[in-house]
Order: sequence, then C-alpha cells, then structure tokens
Amino acid sequence: MTSELQKVDVFQAIADPTRREVLHLLSEKNRSIAELSSHFEVSRTAVVKHLNVLTEAGLVRGEKNGREKIYHLQPEPLKELQDWLAYYEKFWYNKLTKLKYVVENDGLK
Repeated sequence: MTSELQKVDVFQAIADPTRREVLHLLSEKNRSIAELSSHFEVSRTAVVKHLNVLTEAGLVRGEKNGREKIYHLQPEPLKELQDWLAYYEKFWYNKLTKLKYVVENDGLK
C-alpha cells in the first residue's frame, strides 16, 4: 500500500499504546481477532477498531481463514518512523559526546 492510499499515517497509528501492543503481539506470530482480544481488557469491537487503524496505515493485513480473520504484521511502513528517528538521533549523540567530554575533563581537574 503506497502512502498516497493510506488514510492513517504510521505516526498516528502507533500513537496509541493498545495499537503498539497489537503490533508487538503480531511480531511474535500471526493471530486471529479472538486471540488478540484475549490480551486486552477492552471489547472485541474496540480491538477491531484498532486493527482497522493499523490496516489503514499499512502496518497489518487481515486474511480470511475459514470463519476467522488472521492478522499479519507488515513492518515495512515502520521504516518511515525509523528514518525520522535516525535524523534526531544525531542530536542525542552530540549531547552525549559533550556530556562525556565534560565528565572526563572535569574529573581531571
């Protein structure tokens, strides 16, 4: 699914802790709606709504398997998030390098 077709961007999709936990569960193995719902205190309907957001963001895909729908993780859209975080990582690296310099040089005085 291309970003032009997505209704929900990756950042919106992962903003919710329940959706992040759904992604974590799907990273372990493919799961049905019933299996996913058993991990949460919210209703099955609420879990389905979360799955719909994740599907619209391209992060999961559901496939009919008999009477069940099995969901699969599609991690490729997370690359956008990784790229965004990598850009800001350099700022943390610079701050940590400066802190290390201050600590090491202050200890020599």
